[in-house]
Amino acid sequence: MKDHGSGRLVLQNDQLRVTVTPEVGGTITAVEHKGLGASVLGTVPWEPETTALEPGAARDETIWLTRYSGGWPVLFPNGGDACEFEGVFHGFHGEASITPWEVTAAGHARLGLARRFVSMPVEMHREIALEGDVVTVRERLRMFGLRPVRAMWGHHPTFGSDLLASAFEIQSGAGSVTVDDGYDPPGNPLTAGAKGSWPSVPGKQGPYDLRRPEGKLAALAYLQDFASSWIAIRRLDNSLGAALSWDQTVFPCAWLWLELGANEAQPWGGRTRLIGLEPNTTWPANGLAEADRRGARLLTLRPGAEMSAWVRLHVFKPRGTIQGVDAEGRALTTGD
Repeated sequence: MKDHGSGRLVLQNDQLRVTVTPEVGGTITAVEHKGLGASVLGTVPWEPETTALEPGAARDETIWLTRYSGGWPVLFPNGGDACEFEGVFHGFHGEASITPWEVTAAGHARLGLARRFVSMPVEMHREIALEGDVVTVRERLRMFGLRPVRAMWGHHPTFGSDLLASAFEIQSGAGSVTVDDGYDPPGNPLTAGAKGSWPSVPGKQGPYDLRRPEGKLAALAYLQDFASSWIAIRRLDNSLGAALSWDQTVFPCAWLWLELGANEAQPWGGRTRLIGLEPNTTWPANGLAEADRRGARLLTLRPGAEMSAWVRLHVFKPRGTIQGVDAEGRALTTGD
């Protein structure tokens, strides 16, 4: 199970091979489908640091990116910009995404991780399990403090590699979309702050269909009002698909981040193809302080509180357009 010399752990069954880096956020750095010979999580065009960052507060995005490998970090107790909130400094994308996690259990297809946070009196236990062609992440929070605290909690799975190697489409159970009103880099085809019904939002050249992003672009939007909490990417040649589903009672929204070769700044260098499909408790993705200032929904944890959530990823060969997921997280397509 140990990938010697790298600090990574490898989980696998007959269908999937999953790589995890406990030392850096317990990040899932790769998900590969053995039968298809394909990877679905994205990578970055630089060599990330694999050493831990302590005490766990990346003071800005530049520092956080030194440990970012693409893949699938967990965000807690902050998401987005570093900030001072309720007397505590919270690093970019939160302590959970970048600090070491204790390995509490390890098997061929199951891994347990835990962390007692420094920035908040909370402990989180995570289980990553492979069940056929589905990766399931189950998480449990326990609050130890004497006063209520407010947090952001979410997942940051970023897709790329073979999944985006040819034409693709995005499908989702979302009902509405809001474009971020502050993120407007060159190459953004969306109108900042615009609202629409999935998949169409106002764009700078007219209505924009988020199912088929094409060319070089960079954008950020928030999906809400889910009839069913899922979002998926399918290659149009039906060679590969990935469907993400999650616990909507905890994560009512999802951030949709598109970075398709448009960011020329370093370290991106115009060489990055990533799509983030990111369930979260909160939007916008600007950190706790800004979210609170704007009246956004934050997660409130009271003394003694415990709560749990799950996220599932199905990696598969599609048989047509993805229309939803079943109770086990497996995609339903028009060819089924």
